[in-house]
Amino acid sequence: MSRRAALRRAAVREWGPPAAAVRTALAERGARALALTLTATALTALVQLVQNQSWGYGPVRALGAVRAEDPFWSALLRTPLSLFVPALDLPVWGALAQILLVFGVAEICLGRWRTLAVAYAATLAGTLYARIGVALGPEAFLGLPASDARVVDTGPSAAVVALAVYVCHQRRARFTGALVVVAMVVEVLVKDNLAGREHLAAIAVVLAVCGVREWLGRRAPAPRTGRRAPAPRTGRRAPATRTGRRPPAPGAGRRRSAQGLGAGGGGTRSGAPPMRSWNFRRGPAQRTSWW
Repeated sequence: MSRRAALRRAAVREWGPPAAAVRTALAERGARALALTLTATALTALVQLVQNQSWGYGPVRALGAVRAEDPFWSALLRTPLSLFVPALDLPVWGALAQILLVFGVAEICLGRWRTLAVAYAATLAGTLYARIGVALGPEAFLGLPASDARVVDTGPSAAVVALAVYVCHQRRARFTGALVVVAMVVEVLVKDNLAGREHLAAIAVVLAVCGVREWLGRRAPAPRTGRRAPAPRTGRRAPATRTGRRPPAPGAGRRRSAQGLGAGGGGTRSGAPPMRSWNFRRGPAQRTSWW
């Protein structure tokens, strides 16, 4: 097998299932399959356009900018909009392309609500890490300098990274998921800033969620084969019918027919007359038993 054929086979095994899911969803539902993705992309583009205006910079910062120095509940209320506020020092087309690609694949593979939940969980994880890191200080492990308390959070990038790792785990694209994690680690090593560390915090939360899902999946009971187990015998007698008689036990009809007895218990087995109890015999000479 040539090297090109091996690479093609590995690419199909890695990206084939997500690509097939995206192709099927687009063929069946069209643009409706990407409703969340298109909305997020349009909202991000609109926020970018507004914050670059002199009249729009202040409202966008007041409603969607989250910093570690802000009060916790105020920052928590700004978190939903902060997901769609791109960084000013980066080209907006890069953020739009990331949202369109990663959110689109995640929406089709994971579903709309799970995609939104993972995105917000990753954004919230980055925001909480910034607060904890600033509180620990630069001397502590994973601590941050006090100047990072005034830096605005990463925006949609943390959600994009977390969704990429989650989709790779869900679709068993292990090489791509590992490549994303390694790229984020290299980013922090080359340029250590708050955005890179928030990306790692989002990845850590997603990996923890994936680990819990794997553990719960292994503990789940095996599916039933469809065969029912025989009912245990309780030893209780069958209830009486309206006539006062109890239904015959299973197999009683076969035993009666084998003994030559009728339905009411009468009949003979070998032509001999039926036996009578000793108390119907007349006279002590006819008794054949002491009991």
